[in-house]
Order: sequence, then C-alpha cells, then structure tokens
Amino acid sequence: MIERTIKNTISSKLFKGKTIILIGARQVGKTTLIREILRGSDFLFLDGDDPLVRERLTNPNTKEIESIIGNSKIVFIDEAQRIENIGLTAKIIHDQFKAVQLIMSGSSAFELRNQMNEPLTGRKFEYFLFPVSYEEYEKSIGYLDAARDLENRLIYGFYPDVINNTGEEREILNEITQSYLFKDILSFANIKKPEILEKILQALAFQVGSEVSYNEIAQLTGVDKNTVSSYIHLLELSYIIYPLTSFSRNLRNEIKTNRKFYFYDNGIRNALIQNFNPIGLRNDVGVLWENFLMAERLKRNHYHRQYCNSYFWRTKQQQEIDYVEESDGKIKGFEFKWNPKAKASIPSNFVTTYQADVKVVTRDNFRDFIMMVDDVK
Repeated sequence: MIERTIKNTISSKLFKGKTIILIGARQVGKTTLIREILRGSDFLFLDGDDPLVRERLTNPNTKEIESIIGNSKIVFIDEAQRIENIGLTAKIIHDQFKAVQLIMSGSSAFELRNQMNEPLTGRKFEYFLFPVSYEEYEKSIGYLDAARDLENRLIYGFYPDVINNTGEEREILNEITQSYLFKDILSFANIKKPEILEKILQALAFQVGSEVSYNEIAQLTGVDKNTVSSYIHLLELSYIIYPLTSFSRNLRNEIKTNRKFYFYDNGIRNALIQNFNPIGLRNDVGVLWENFLMAERLKRNHYHRQYCNSYFWRTKQQQEIDYVEESDGKIKGFEFKWNPKAKASIPSNFVTTYQADVKVVTRDNFRDFIMMVDDVK
C-alpha cells in the first residue's frame, strides 16, 4: 500500500462540519484512499454505479434519507457524479444531519462540480487525487529502487494497478483506456462517435510537448474545429489531459495564444499510441521525459500547495523555454533534457527581459524539480 500525500490532510478534516469531496480520474485510487482513511470506523458505503443507489438517492426527501442513513455517523458515496441531483441530496444530508460526516468521491468534473458548486457553497472541503506521484512511490519503495525503476515508470506510468501488478502493465493500461477512460464522457456528453474522441486523443498523444493546432486535428479526424475544441474540453474535465498556455508579457515576437497539452499519466499516453517499447528502442524519449516531469511538477505543486501560474514560452524565431512558472512576481524557467550531457540553449532575451532564473532538469537532478522532501531544496 503506497501512502498517499493527502491522506493526513483529508483525515484532519473529518467531523469539521463540512462535506469532504475527493475528485480524480477513474482508477487513480480514490476509493482505496477513502477506505484507508476510514479503516477501523463504521461507515455506510453507497456506490453511485449501483442502479438501486442511484434510484434511492435521486431527489429523496428528508425522511427517505433518514431511512437510508440509519445510525451511520459516516456516509461514503462513491462515484457520486452518477447520481442525478446529488448536490441537492448532499445539501440535505449536510443541513439536516449535523452529526453525519458525508464523504463523496467522483471521477467527472463536469458532472460533479456542476451539481455540487451551488448547493454546497461553503459546505465542502474539496481535494484532487492524481495517479501515484514519484514522491509517493519513492517514499514507499526507497530511493534506489525508485531510481532503478524510473525508465519503467516513463513507459507504464503511475496508476496504482499498474504499479502493483508487475508484468501485467500493458494489459491493465489497455483495460483502463478501453473500459474506464471514456466512460464518464460518453455517458454525460451523449457523444455519438466515440471513435472520434479516440482519434483526437491519439493525435494529442503524438503531439505532447508541441503546440496543438485545432485545425490540424480537425483535418486528421475528419470533423470540424468546433467539435475538436469541445471534445478536448471534455477530455480536460475528465482528467485525461491538461493544457499549458503560452507566456507573453513584453516581447513583440512572443507566441501569445497557442496551447500545449500533456497527459496526467505516461502510461495512458503510451497505451493510446500502443507503444510500450523500452527506452532504448524509442525515438520519443524526450517527449516521455517532458510529460513525466510536467505531470510530477503538477502533483508536487498541488499536494504541497505551491501556488503558481504555469506556461511555456516561445518566440516566432523558435526560441523557447519548455516550462515557465510565475509566483510572487518572480519568473522561473525550466528546460528538460533526458541526457544530462545534452546542451541546453537558454535564450538570453528571456532571461534579461524577465530577470528569470532558468534551470535545466535532467536525470541527474530531477528530484529537485518534482519533490518536496527534507533532502531536496
């Protein structure tokens, strides 16, 4: 069992007068984490994927809720986004059953957040769970074993089932992408052509670290630009991909409107393009490294509450910085190189214009970039 960074944070919020909501993609370990937090406690478990649960929790009155809850002091509703009007039901539980701690998990932002925001305003603690982080992984298996396994993690990623079933990674990732990845999108958005969604994802998988043209993807997939845009938005809300926008302040020739997309997990990206070749046989090692570092930085900043704005930077003359952070008025730039001996060209106009500190992140020093532990500054 890998200890999750936010476990103690969530545990500390039990019985503090608010509903606890845990959001994240399917299969990242939300249910396991909540069960671990509640170990040793009696609680009522309600599965939103169960048709009977959905029926009973859709528009119930106070008396019906009282019958369902009984004497339970903790109620855990899993996959809560599957229950119609769950926000109103949660509001009744919060307001009418003050002694009850309500916990809900969900894998779909566009359903759960839409339903929760208004009814539960001021009534909730909300948390996000990623796939396992490298920091969590290293703390679990040790520094040397994690370092030895780095190349495998670049290929197979950090979904809990993938980590826990050595030798079966490919089958598990294929199962996740085929059975779970699109489940919420397809059920919620009433998408008529799921194969288009998959083609768009595959196109994005091949363009990790590159600026994405919606027009180009539209031509590749045979649909219009607006359809591409709406599908990509749904993929963002399902925690499969996330965007990075361009940084622009002063220089006339800076790229101002483009976006890059990264995957929350390398394994999902590789499953979509069906390439699980080892590092030595790949021509996309730089892409895997960049996606890994971006996802791990995202986890680090989120879990440790390091608030910043994130960008990439490029000029029309192709000068670029892979990743830029802006925090408290300071600009930091990062260049990603898999090979520690590879030369990194740092644009002087970026450094001088923004008084920026730019670092190169390689295999030799990446822990500094993605972790916050005692021995990492």
